[in-house]
Amino acid sequence: MTPGELSRTVLCAVRRAVDEGELSVAVPRRAVVAPPGPGGRGDYATNIALQLARPAGLPPLRVAEILQQHLVRTDGVAGVVVTGPGFINFGLQGAAGSAAVALTREILRAGAAYGHGDALAGQVIDVRIPYDVRAEVVADALVRIVGSQGGRVEVAHGEPVNLRPVPAPDDPALLGPDAARWALLHPAAHDRPRITADHLVQRESNPLFRVRYAHARTRALSRNAADLGFTPEPGHVEVEVEAAAVAGPQGDDTSRLLAVLADHPRVLARAAAHRTPDSLARHLVTVADAVLAVMPTVLPRGDEKPSAAHRARLALAEAAGAVLAGGLSLLGIDAPQHL
Repeated sequence: MTPGELSRTVLCAVRRAVDEGELSVAVPRRAVVAPPGPGGRGDYATNIALQLARPAGLPPLRVAEILQQHLVRTDGVAGVVVTGPGFINFGLQGAAGSAAVALTREILRAGAAYGHGDALAGQVIDVRIPYDVRAEVVADALVRIVGSQGGRVEVAHGEPVNLRPVPAPDDPALLGPDAARWALLHPAAHDRPRITADHLVQRESNPLFRVRYAHARTRALSRNAADLGFTPEPGHVEVEVEAAAVAGPQGDDTSRLLAVLADHPRVLARAAAHRTPDSLARHLVTVADAVLAVMPTVLPRGDEKPSAAHRARLALAEAAGAVLAGGLSLLGIDAPQHL
């Protein structure tokens, strides 16, 4: 079960609770499902009970308990536990394998549009900015990010200004279009951006380089695999002993990559709702670091023949590449095929 499918399952549980008179609320358009935070359990969690508590006139824990009774009867869900003030945590049947396969397939099917949704459908957001280059770039990114969630941004200049990021201290145009946009978008709006040549260096210390390099490497892996005669196929990602000895704790690296990919829709929705393209930029760095860690075992080594595990790892790498390309596109930055 993918996060998208689990989100729809949660909404169905809310609808059943409403139909049976247990909750008196409007069924929301979307339920956010993400890997559990500190103190959470299982494979995924949702805060839907906290979201519905006030309109339902009930404590969040009571709402969570009502929904729990509907969710435990769902195919593919191995267990449902309520933690904290009302977070609903899910354990999925075969989560280590089938959920990873389903997530990879979902991303490859959606491509760069993975994570797009309708959380802001029908909403028009009025953004008023000063005549400043950073404000212009942030607003331009917001147009695309909000659009990815079904909303629309109308940008205008003049008072009352409601989007005023700290201006750049120097002219960012000297960095070139991609590095300039990253320099203005990666810091939070209240932080002063650095307009330095550090954004141009091709080494690990440069977050933009890591993101673009990771994307280019996923494309190179696909080309290399084609030369070796195999193609991606979502499947159970298992690591042979020799590969694990070279690459380190691959299982942990793979789990980390799956978690950040599953979290991408939540990051996009939050960036749109809170007008924070910087949170998307930082998430892309996390995705890049996670996929770079698993790359050493994607292709066969030495006399190895391409196996189902290699095809599965290639599919996972391509899924990460799609997320990086989609995120960079929303920021208005090129995702290179070669670097």
